[in-house]
Amino acid sequence: MTTEVKVQLASQARGDFGLPAVLAALGLPRSTWYYHQQDKVSYTDKHRDLREPLESIARKHPEYGYRRTKDELQELVERTVNHKVVQRLHRAWDLPLMRGTRSPKPSGIRHVIAIAGDRVNLVAGMGQIGPLQVLYTDFTELRYANGRRKAQLMPIIDHATKLVLGWAVGERAVTELALQAWTRATETLQAYGVSPERLVVHHDRDPVFTGYGWTSQLLLKDRVRISYALHGARDNPEMEGFNSRFKSENRSLLLDARSLAELQAVVAERMAYHNNERRHSAIGNKAPVIYIATLQPWP
Repeated sequence: MTTEVKVQLASQARGDFGLPAVLAALGLPRSTWYYHQQDKVSYTDKHRDLREPLESIARKHPEYGYRRTKDELQELVERTVNHKVVQRLHRAWDLPLMRGTRSPKPSGIRHVIAIAGDRVNLVAGMGQIGPLQVLYTDFTELRYANGRRKAQLMPIIDHATKLVLGWAVGERAVTELALQAWTRATETLQAYGVSPERLVVHHDRDPVFTGYGWTSQLLLKDRVRISYALHGARDNPEMEGFNSRFKSENRSLLLDARSLAELQAVVAERMAYHNNERRHSAIGNKAPVIYIATLQPWP
């Protein structure tokens, strides 16, 4: 435990147990305590804006040492960071422990998935799938700024009509981004007079999709049926195919985007093109919006 952490713990506990007892329990000299009470910005406070990106890198790339972490960090924060700063912050925030090989304790949803086995893939057991009955989603990485920067795209597409109901683009594949895409999808469903209740949403076992934020919104609030792919891309070919085509067809436009805001604008324009103009062989060479308009009466 670093001195900074001990000082912080002492500050929190002194009111309940008294300063002498707290310092003794932490093995923190009184002189050190009083030194840190002076008007002095600690090293970790000075670099507190780096904590979130460093923790994200530690989780996503547990095999990275400080050199590769430094390069990844510089891309995220868009400024130069000395490797010694990365090393010291790793020690201060116990990030090497996060980069260890121990597997995290599985969530409750993951425990259920493990018990249920193949039954969690609801799509595999379905017969004919009608419009707006089964949706697919997943995160995919987009390269922009001539390939120097990365972002995450999460589209939500319909099985039968090929319509993109919602999407979101952000720096990281996190729950907040996923829920942005889902909110857009529910708004589209509402525009067509369709309730999300009992609708199937199929995706892989990414931590976001097994986490409380995503599952509580879909399962408990919107009463959606969640389906999980157990074998990666093989169990979600519709989504993999969409992501692959979207990136290859729009590669030059994505690379030309200079900022995240420009990238989001490009994606918005291309999603509109996909829905309103792009012909799809699976629906009679019609655009999804045109195809849906031909469905009479609406299911």
